[in-house]
Amino acid sequence: MNSKRVHLLVEGRVQGVYFRQGMMETAEKNNVLGWVRNLLDNKVEAILEGNDSNVEAVVEWARFGPAGAVVQELQVIEEKYVGEFSDFEIHY
Repeated sequence: MNSKRVHLLVEGRVQGVYFRQGMMETAEKNNVLGWVRNLLDNKVEAILEGNDSNVEAVVEWARFGPAGAVVQELQVIEEKYVGEFSDFEIHY
């Protein structure tokens, strides 16, 4: 198993459309750990950790998000895997 960590920044209409909830559900289905939160500049930020292919499944979901979302840009920054999470959380 290749472990992977990515830092996501999502721009567009991604707040007020259940983006964070949808990402949490997608992460949990794919056994991906980490967190997601809204930023003051209307972006969504997330840190994902898990098996390479599982993390990629969540990243692919984030390219479109839930119904009602309009993702204009998705930055995917690969970071060194840390293994610091025990679950996936929505940060407020």
